[in-house]
Amino acid sequence: MIYFWFIWAFIIAVILLVGIVLYNQIIRSENQIDKAFGSIDVMLKKRYDLIPNLVETVKAYMTHEADVLLEVTRLRAGAEKADTINEKVQQYNQIEKRVKDIMFNVENYPNLKASQNFLSLQASWNVVEEDISATRRYYNSAVTAYNDKIETFPGLLVARMFGKKEAEVFVIPEAERKNISAKDLFAS
Repeated sequence: MIYFWFIWAFIIAVILLVGIVLYNQIIRSENQIDKAFGSIDVMLKKRYDLIPNLVETVKAYMTHEADVLLEVTRLRAGAEKADTINEKVQQYNQIEKRVKDIMFNVENYPNLKASQNFLSLQASWNVVEEDISATRRYYNSAVTAYNDKIETFPGLLVARMFGKKEAEVFVIPEAERKNISAKDLFAS
């Protein structure tokens, strides 16, 4: 009879130990997601800090695109006020689209295109964009690892017990997935 209770106590202890280990792994994965998004926030902040300089440099040359410049400034302010990851991502995507419009319109302004200040800003912008791309990959990797832990057995049981939900990966907007037609870029 004592052996019977000892075996049950041992089984319960093993189950509890496995549950604790799984819970700790899930928490570490959540922390990795937070750390990864924090890196994205840092990169976005660098980008947002470049925007005023870019707008001021371009403003003197691009009088016809003033609405684009105003829109970028408005979006930048909105991004700084965003509270949730989804709001920040939406603002980020809109800013990225409008800045691409500015960069594309630079071709129409040879003096701006040759400006040393603009070239320096453009180089800084490209570095920040590459950093953002790298941090998005890191974030998506952390989200995937977390989702794998909470969607597979036995982590699934622990995750459900503690109300853990699936995290969302950083998704590229549909418009950016389409192939670019070189013919359309050079059409006048």
